[in-house]
Amino acid sequence: MSFSNIMDSNSYSADHPVDPATESLIAARDRMLGPAYRLFYQRPVHLVRGEGTRLYDADGACYLDAYNNVASVGHCHPHVVDAVSRQLSTLNTHTRYLHGGIIDYSQRLLATMPDQIDQVMYACTGSEVNDLALRVAEMHTGATGVIVTTDAYHGNTAAVTAISPSIGGATSLGEHVRAIPPPDSYRVPADELAARFADDVVAAIADLQDSGAGFSALIVDTIFSSDGIYPDPSVLAPAVAAVRRAGGVFIADEVQPGFARTGDAMWGFLRHRVVPDLVTMGKPMGNGLPIAAMAACTEVLDAFARGVPYFNTFGGNPVTVAAAAAVLDVIDDEKLMANAGDVGTELRTELARLGADQPRIGDVRGTGLYVGVEVISETGAPDRAGARALVNALRERRVLISVCGRDGNVLKIRPPLVFSSSDVDWFCTEFAAVLASPF
Repeated sequence: MSFSNIMDSNSYSADHPVDPATESLIAARDRMLGPAYRLFYQRPVHLVRGEGTRLYDADGACYLDAYNNVASVGHCHPHVVDAVSRQLSTLNTHTRYLHGGIIDYSQRLLATMPDQIDQVMYACTGSEVNDLALRVAEMHTGATGVIVTTDAYHGNTAAVTAISPSIGGATSLGEHVRAIPPPDSYRVPADELAARFADDVVAAIADLQDSGAGFSALIVDTIFSSDGIYPDPSVLAPAVAAVRRAGGVFIADEVQPGFARTGDAMWGFLRHRVVPDLVTMGKPMGNGLPIAAMAACTEVLDAFARGVPYFNTFGGNPVTVAAAAAVLDVIDDEKLMANAGDVGTELRTELARLGADQPRIGDVRGTGLYVGVEVISETGAPDRAGARALVNALRERRVLISVCGRDGNVLKIRPPLVFSSSDVDWFCTEFAAVLASPF
């Protein structure tokens, strides 16, 4: 089976023994779903229930969820459950009928963004809205060339697979795509990061123009999550200025850093003090229900909007919009942006303390409740096997995280926004224990 960095750096393979019940369930899954699907961990987890930051398996064992940004305001949050239940028992249809819910929500969503971003379109997944953003950018610019980072992930339609090098396997970058290094704050001096990233963007623009594809868009996840989590907020402004000089579009993929995740702002791009032309969002938007959106500046959207009738059967339906509105309620009412900032700082501080005496921990970085821990070998090289060993050791201690980065060596810690100080204590107690064992 071909290797996918984003899918296989922390995936189960059949050479790892499991108990008979788990083996039977895996066999049934493989038989009916096929080999494209992946499972987490050397010993997969069979989950049956969730609440807040806790997940429970089929045997009733409790796990600390330090990974899921889909249930961003906590698993089965009662306010979201109630909003969805009430709307589902009243009406669920599509956007070709009038419904006040989508108008009210759109007004609230756009109010969290700069004034220039004044329209929004709905779909079900981040893949769909990134696909849509590429179409909008192409019609606005008349070009097809796209710039991404070298281990980016932007989704799994045909169009966005072509701009997602981290998928790997049998997929490949499109001929109209150029991949540039992310702003690696661990290996590049801080005073060189922004200039180096901007220079790479300029060079890629020139190459696309020479190729005949022209330059359409730069799309980045504004915390560079799949690349290895690089939160430096200084790196985007010079690159975006270069994009604008070349007549291109800047697309901020906020699926990972959006909805208060960074603790500094509602959206990752606001930390960078830039205004995107298009903003895409998905996963955490509905706390587990499939809703996604592309917000846009009118002048960039205009050519597409006037030329292409758009319809998405389930995008923006009343039930998922009710979920999304409830998520905004919870973020505001429970002050989850401040919580992400405060608890995230507490978590990074404690992780840095634990790593200070451990030569295999090269760096602890992040912002809010998005943390990356760089695992290295004795020589300082990226250590994929060591990171995987730590992830699976934590899983055995019922703490769930994953990995990211080009070399699969960065621990990805991305818990629900309701993560608390007691959760930090639980996490760091178990992390200290696995650091104390060989890995």
